[in-house]
Amino acid sequence: MKHYLQFKDCTADEYGYLLGRAAFIKKKFKAYEKHHTLADRTLAMIFEKASTRTRVSFEAGMYQLGGSVVHLTTGDSQLGRAEPIEDSAKVISRMTDLVMIRTYEQTKIERFAAHSRVPVINGLTNEFHPCQILADLFTLVEHRPAASGAPLDAIQGKVVAWVGDGNNMANTWLQAAELLGFTVHISTPRGYEVSASTAGISSTSCYKVFDNPLDACRGAHLVTTDVWTSMGYEAENEVRRTAFADWCVNTEMMAVAQPDALFMHCLPAHRGEEVTAEVIDGPQSVVWDEAENRMHAQKALMEYLLLGQLA
Repeated sequence: MKHYLQFKDCTADEYGYLLGRAAFIKKKFKAYEKHHTLADRTLAMIFEKASTRTRVSFEAGMYQLGGSVVHLTTGDSQLGRAEPIEDSAKVISRMTDLVMIRTYEQTKIERFAAHSRVPVINGLTNEFHPCQILADLFTLVEHRPAASGAPLDAIQGKVVAWVGDGNNMANTWLQAAELLGFTVHISTPRGYEVSASTAGISSTSCYKVFDNPLDACRGAHLVTTDVWTSMGYEAENEVRRTAFADWCVNTEMMAVAQPDALFMHCLPAHRGEEVTAEVIDGPQSVVWDEAENRMHAQKALMEYLLLGQLA
């Protein structure tokens, strides 16, 4: 049994398979062909943080795979309240085949997984967002495929510019860079830097830090960002608005990236804050494909966790 709690929980070879499988599954979806590899399987989705894309992508994806879904929130379950997380894990994993959790502390999902009889997927924590980066890489491969056709060849050696908060997305990009052989250019305001130890990487050679976000974008194949204030940090909103004022991805930043550079954002986006409308609604933006690809990448992931590699 395998859990997916951080990006580094899979190997490079496994990602090569997952990215190829996601493309295969998406092609069938676009052709209106049934793909019911998870018939009679049940996914439990547990939300402590609000969600749009995570809920829709996992729920629709599981139904498209022929399975069913149980949706739980802390308001209608005992998770972490009257019942210990460990006990909830033992009960829920006896009744379902797969569990996705979107919560705050990474330790909470790790405690659940340690007592689960079925695979557990991280739908987002304060520290990591592996499903989003999986979808982002799938989107990159889809739009900028390698001549060889191998998914990993489209990723290796590339430069990803991260502009903004050193948050769960930034942490996960670093894990992906170390594992898959590309470089992340990071620019954050002072006080909001990425920590290699928090990111869970063993080497700092996979990323470079820039004080000026414009410099971080130079030569990048992909420019990406996130909201200035993530869920759970709303009390810091005004302070962050001031600190991040110069970290808005604009046309000048995209102009110094590669001529065919892509722009991504995991959404929801605030135009005029972390990105201008000209960029997110412009020709280099692939945010809508990126959002849809959460569903296809996660279908490949769920299928793999339950069935292994399929021919």
